[in-house]
Amino acid sequence: MSFEESRVLAMAVYGAVCALGLPANCLTAGLALREAWRGSVLAVYLCGLALCELLYAATLPLWVLYVHKGHCWALGDLACKVTAFIFFCNLYVSILLLCAVSCDRCVAVAYALESRGRRRRRTAGLLTAAAFLLVGLVHYPVFEIKVKGTCFETLPVDARAAHYYYARFAVGFALPLGVIAGANHRVFRAVGRSAGLSAARKARARRTALAVVAIFLACFAPYHLVLLLRAAAFSYYGGDEGALCRLEARVGTASVAFLCLTTVSSVADPVLYMLATARSRQEASWIRRKWTAWSAGTEATRLTRLKDSEARPSPVSLAGSCLLPSPAPPRGTRPGALQRLRKVSC
Repeated sequence: MSFEESRVLAMAVYGAVCALGLPANCLTAGLALREAWRGSVLAVYLCGLALCELLYAATLPLWVLYVHKGHCWALGDLACKVTAFIFFCNLYVSILLLCAVSCDRCVAVAYALESRGRRRRRTAGLLTAAAFLLVGLVHYPVFEIKVKGTCFETLPVDARAAHYYYARFAVGFALPLGVIAGANHRVFRAVGRSAGLSAARKARARRTALAVVAIFLACFAPYHLVLLLRAAAFSYYGGDEGALCRLEARVGTASVAFLCLTTVSSVADPVLYMLATARSRQEASWIRRKWTAWSAGTEATRLTRLKDSEARPSPVSLAGSCLLPSPAPPRGTRPGALQRLRKVSC
């Protein structure tokens, strides 16, 4: 894939995710908030996930413009820093909340009796807020870095970027991978051994576990593996710019494609909500009924207005009709005097 083809791919993916992700995450956030008010602990994490993805999807038009201009940022340093800050926060808040969803499912399924009454919405809300706060504080130094033409694309990799890539891979990917893999493996074991869970709850637990693992591996694993490759290449070549530039020429287009995969999580997370919640089908049916009723009401109103406009006579037809009364002659005038006066005036 050439550089030009990778640019077209990135703009197409960003545009499609923005168009789909904004309404999908708005709807998911509203439904998850509704479920949270009903007492669902899982819905608190899913609502935070949807809000995070919604904020990132709103910045995608800026990334489309950036890629369109050949990876040259032209909107000012502050806009670049804010947009990059939202990207990094979305990436790692999403990963932390996927860990939270996995751990919550593990506790709810594997320790169903012990956790009864101990899983609280307030705790889930505090953990979600802590994830946002922690990731925001870690990436706050973004605002202190000077923007140089590109928007946080360090090519070739320098020593500072290499250390940063190592840290992101270890703390932002490898550690959450262990948590997600361990928690969901425990869920599968508990579901297989449980005799008290219904078939529907077992299927929903398996679907949720598979969806979390699939989203994490498909959306975040390739991107972080490229970061690890770049950092390892810097260490192996000792910072030789020639060798690093040749490496970037080979993995540059793959890096763009893997970066697009991280964006796809903005569309995949609403699917996770549909798989994880018990009332998702009922809610979808409720939304469809509301939409149908609203559409029918709008169409009826339009037809009523159209009929009223057709039934109401126009001013032109009234003026030209024979129903208008003749003007009354002045008092004291004989019947034929008015006609003779008109003939004289004409």
